[in-house]
Amino acid sequence: MTRLRTLLLLVISCPALAAQEPPKGEALPPVPKVDAKSELFELQPDKSLYLEKAADGRRRVLVTAEVCLREGPLEVFVTKKGTKEHESILRVALDARFIHAALEAAGAKAGKPVQFVNPVSMEDDYKPATGPKIKVSVHYTKDGKTHTHAAQEWIANSKTKKLMTDDWVFAGSRFIKNPDRPAEPAFYCANNGVVIGLSNDYDAMLDLPVQVTKDDAFLIYKANTEKIPQLTSKVWLILEKDEEKKK
Repeated sequence: MTRLRTLLLLVISCPALAAQEPPKGEALPPVPKVDAKSELFELQPDKSLYLEKAADGRRRVLVTAEVCLREGPLEVFVTKKGTKEHESILRVALDARFIHAALEAAGAKAGKPVQFVNPVSMEDDYKPATGPKIKVSVHYTKDGKTHTHAAQEWIANSKTKKLMTDDWVFAGSRFIKNPDRPAEPAFYCANNGVVIGLSNDYDAMLDLPVQVTKDDAFLIYKANTEKIPQLTSKVWLILEKDEEKKK
């Protein structure tokens, strides 16, 4: 009884133990249009996903996301809410299928996920993810100022001490049917947690076209904390097909 009374007194005297308020992050900035003449097509009723068509014909996908991690090693850059927040900087609440569809509407055709094993010989046979290169940017508010820059600036290389330089490709993840419920829509595997990955994963919607195992990613990539706004800050994730100039 004495121990119980002591614990109760401790909780009452220390509000931080009784109830810890979640950190208050930055609010979502206005939609970051390329120019005033851009057309915005609302793809979700809650205004969390847009297709932007600029006056010059460029198309971008705009997604609302939230900061869920600011420091430590990374295996994912963007995850689905309720999955891999412990190893990802951003999380999105919407179904990743809608982002996939928006990218295709923006002119990006999904390639193929990474391969680890030859499907015929069943021997080790690594082949990188393929697909069009996607420029990933973040638009957010920090310390009273609005910023827009490449997502790579939020990711540091633990070995070189420099920012990440690799680009992502639209691998497209996988759609898997439930054999016990064939009438149901196929499950989009990016919803397992890897919407935009930092280690090769055949479930990734966007993957790196270079060999990075999960163990390697854990050792290589970390959050560039000083650049990232407070936890729970709302961020615009901007995805755009990289139109490489023809020589």
